Amino acid sequence: MPPAPGEEQHPCLALANSAIALPGGHLLDALATPAGADHWLLERGLTPGPAGLQEMCASQLRAMREHVRSLLAARAAAHPARPAALAAVNDALTRVPTAQLLQWDESGPFRAAPHPTAAMLDHALAAVAADVADLLTGPDAERLAACGSPPCNRFLLRQGRRQWCSTRCGDRARAARAYARRTQQPTP
Repeated sequence: MPPAPGEEQHPCLALANSAIALPGGHLLDALATPAGADHWLLERGLTPGPAGLQEMCASQLRAMREHVRSLLAARAAAHPARPAALAAVNDALTRVPTAQLLQWDESGPFRAAPHPTAAMLDHALAAVAADVADLLTGPDAERLAACGSPPCNRFLLRQGRRQWCSTRCGDRARAARAYARRTQQPTP
């Protein structure tokens, strides 16, 4: 599927849209496997190279996706945000250390950076968290919308009157409206 409007500028939209509901109850999930999640991060420049993610890290990324989706949905529908989603984004923003941390083992104290794979994921999650915070508080927030073509679950930044994430969704919505008009029974 082509990226929804705004995904190229906002990695948080790309993350939210990384699981796509398709007609017939099918789901296309780019983060379903650790290799898929690793590829997704690398493709968007959120990691400097392959991170070699394990299932635990891919699961963290999928959990962040659900929190981001929750915040985007709340903003698009003008509802309050879930506290758990806010806490997860704020945790990701503050989790990335800016210096080597003090560590201690049987030989004594030392300074070291976290495990490289974990650090790459933490930096990627922090980048997505910062982006969602910027999107929700910035000028593009007013343009944020959910795709208007069920069962699509993607988010987009509206451009003009456009209410769909792709031409495919717009065509499907127009076809459904036309079918509904043709099959509508006249009322006596």
